[in-house]
Amino acid sequence: MINWKGVFPAITTKFTSDDQLDLKAFHANIKVQMEAGIDGIVIGGSLGEASTLTDAEKETLVKSTVEEVQGNIPVVLTIAEQSTRKAIEVAEAANDTGIKGLMVLPPMRYKADDRETVTFFKTIAGATDLPIMIYNNPIDYRILVTLDMFEELETCSNINAVKESSRDLTVVTKMINRFGDRFKILGGVDPLALESLTLGAHGWVAGLVCAFPYETVAIYRLVQEGRMEEALGIYRWFFPLLELDIHPKLVQYIKLAEAATGLGTEYVRAPRLMLTGEERHRVIKIIEDAMAERPALPTWEKISL
Repeated sequence: MINWKGVFPAITTKFTSDDQLDLKAFHANIKVQMEAGIDGIVIGGSLGEASTLTDAEKETLVKSTVEEVQGNIPVVLTIAEQSTRKAIEVAEAANDTGIKGLMVLPPMRYKADDRETVTFFKTIAGATDLPIMIYNNPIDYRILVTLDMFEELETCSNINAVKESSRDLTVVTKMINRFGDRFKILGGVDPLALESLTLGAHGWVAGLVCAFPYETVAIYRLVQEGRMEEALGIYRWFFPLLELDIHPKLVQYIKLAEAATGLGTEYVRAPRLMLTGEERHRVIKIIEDAMAERPALPTWEKISL
């Protein structure tokens, strides 16, 4: 079982200038993430440009990530499929790969109703023993997983977490009031992360962590230790960067930040294109202004939260 707690980067997929997987850059980023103290890693998500990857490329990313982490942190694979049949195939194939958990999105393209969405999640859960985190993001994916739907999902023992990205902070309290500790809650919106954690969220599926892992981990750990003034100081510095996570071009923005911090490259896969013109200058200025005033961070010899 995964302890759904802590910082889980939604890692970007690195590409070369000729549109091939850049495993060297991919592994280099994961290494720094682990040195910073992340608690798990999510691959093949929206930020990972999964919709543009071939099945063979996804298999390569799974294998190389599992080999890189050497069992030190859990690797979570994203399932974002149009059909239940394909989602089941992905879940079953993940069973013997070293993957430790799944993050499952609702059906893609088709706007399923509540009954269809619950059935979709239950069917996938029945195809695997792997722990599952539901991705609740009605802003981007049009389907809201309501509290009543989570009540139906309680019967699936391996559905035990939610990446909460509805942007409604009251959901954290409502989930805890209704279900207690049954579902672990991980905040999924970077510029609402501190608020989610202080309301009781157990962790943070983060985006800007890809470029700023130490700052992200520091905020989480400081909150857990009750050192709110220190956490707020870092969070307020971080906030203009964190807002890059809620733009339709979050992939390009975060990859530009990774390039600026030496933790990746700008290369994206079409139909995405690298930033140009005024938009590029604006994002670079946000990144450079933040890097010019990067805060000093506390250090921990060893921490287990």
